[in-house]
Amino acid sequence: MLKSNAKYHLGQVLRHRKHPFRGVVFDVDAMFSNTEEWYDAIPEDSRPSKDQPFYHLLAENDQSYYVAYVSEQNLLPDETGEPVDHPDLPDLFGDFEDGLYPLQFQLN
Repeated sequence: MLKSNAKYHLGQVLRHRKHPFRGVVFDVDAMFSNTEEWYDAIPEDSRPSKDQPFYHLLAENDQSYYVAYVSEQNLLPDETGEPVDHPDLPDLFGDFEDGLYPLQFQLN
């Protein structure tokens, strides 16, 4: 069954359930919308269902900054209250405030 509502929202700081990274949501797909090659590269026993929201994150870990594409089932709210330092954040969001990043552009 297709889940129609995303649990998380733009500007929210999330962390991965299994891997040591966190990031800010900048886009959401209602269901999987990446390439089959990307999906097939995930070990079969770890592949998430495609019929759930997938989130685009400006992500960071201890070594780098990058964009991550993560299924809803693999994300949790970040409870640290700490900002994310991704260098692309100012292009999309305002200053970190009350645990969130406010959007700085008009969505269509």
